[in-house]
Amino acid sequence: MKKDIHPKNYRVVVFKDISNEESWLSTSCAPTKDTITWEDGKDYPLIKLEISSASHPFFTGKMKFVDTAGRIDKFNKKFAKFSKFAKTSQENAEE
Repeated sequence: MKKDIHPKNYRVVVFKDISNEESWLSTSCAPTKDTITWEDGKDYPLIKLEISSASHPFFTGKMKFVDTAGRIDKFNKKFAKFSKFAKTSQENAEE
């Protein structure tokens, strides 16, 4: 193996899957600003995950619908009046 290619700042951190609130202790060198008090009463750095093996359909066997498209459509409808395309379409419709 090559020497000095791996980081030396590994530390114990808490990973938390925010989709199902499952947490576990592990080691990582990923930067984080959040901390959490673990079951042993000690504070550890917190790394939040949107999906993990605890919530991924491949590992759980359950399909979970994530409404990302719905949030995008809602945003586009809300701010459509500010886009250039919407203004020119609206002006052409009035003529």
